Amino acid sequence: MNIDLLKSVIVKNGDTQEKLAKFLGISLSALNAKIHSRRSSFRQNEIMAIKGRYGLNADEIDEIFFTPKLS
Repeated sequence: MNIDLLKSVIVKNGDTQEKLAKFLGISLSALNAKIHSRRSSFRQNEIMAIKGRYGLNADEIDEIFFTPKLS
């Protein structure tokens, strides 16, 4: 997952992680756990909701959610 890209999309759209969590119906701590790949990952319906909220295309979704984390 490309954490920096997701965070930049959130900010670019004038949003916050708190607002996104509320939109997804999860707590801020649950969102942070998903972002940092702790305990759980994003479910398909959550990814689709994020896609719609920010007007992302398929390539952007792939780049954010399906890019391996490089160290």
